[in-house]
Amino acid sequence: MQDLFKWRLHGLGALIIMLSACGSGDTLETFGGPTMGSTYSIKYVRHAGLPAPDEVRVQVEQILADIDRQMSTYRSDSDIERFNALPANGCQVMPASILELVRVGERLSVQSDGSYDLTVEPLLNLWGFGPQAREEKVPTAEALAEARKRVGHEHLRIEGDRLCKDAAVEVDFNSVAAGYAVDAIAARLEAMGVRDYLAEVTGELKASGKKADGSPWRIALEEPRDDRQVAERVIVVDGYGLSTSGDYRNYFEQDGQRFSHTFDARTGAPVSHRLASVTVIHPSALMADGLSTLLLILGPARGWDYAEEHDIGAFFVIRADTGFVTRSSHAFERLSGEKTE
Repeated sequence: MQDLFKWRLHGLGALIIMLSACGSGDTLETFGGPTMGSTYSIKYVRHAGLPAPDEVRVQVEQILADIDRQMSTYRSDSDIERFNALPANGCQVMPASILELVRVGERLSVQSDGSYDLTVEPLLNLWGFGPQAREEKVPTAEALAEARKRVGHEHLRIEGDRLCKDAAVEVDFNSVAAGYAVDAIAARLEAMGVRDYLAEVTGELKASGKKADGSPWRIALEEPRDDRQVAERVIVVDGYGLSTSGDYRNYFEQDGQRFSHTFDARTGAPVSHRLASVTVIHPSALMADGLSTLLLILGPARGWDYAEEHDIGAFFVIRADTGFVTRSSHAFERLSGEKTE
């Protein structure tokens, strides 16, 4: 498999721990490997007549290779990096997958009043988090103002099968690509007759059906800590995608202040609220991926209001003076099924 492994993670794959159990009867097959700067893993129940793991792996890794070739900002020959290198008023024919993600990004940007945006790569690089970053530091006001001229979904437009820009913007799919990959893998598994599976890419996942012993897929949501893994809550997932975004493993400190890799495109600066992580459950892993980032940007108050207004299943972990407090949207309680506190 080609080298897919130079993406900078936007979220926290380690926030999600898959709890597996030994099955009986049908076989629980498991395989995985490196991808997008992290890892992927596939678990599926192999009933009679279903393909062997080696056959499934070929299909999965082809999907991941295609996504890397199209969307990676860490290889200059990817479709999106060739577009990013174009000057203002440039256009480029793009695969349908990229045009789909641009449309999703535009919708999320509009719904968040511009806080979420796919074109924040100049800001990521400026603050030290992007693929062309040189140093993690607070930029000057002049440098920030210059970078913000090249940020904004309104500078993008789709003309047929071409993506065009009227400013020198750069698109970064790190907030949606893994979720897109999970949905694509899930669709491929189902096309191959697999109905009971858990597909995970960099921590974004989708689960369907049951394990080999008939028990459900249980997912542990980890408390946002750097020192050890502690399960904050365990939920059941069946037929839904799940994504967690957080700000506590990719940050730097300067003059006693903490700066995370999560940016509000309206300000051009990292968010500074107390929301440590947010998990979204949604029928689409792609939408769960984008929405978890959006809610993390909005923060504990605006994010909560957004989740309730749009009926989004969201689980918030908020920093408090004595540790963490949690809050679940009504849709999260409805969609997450059986759970264990």
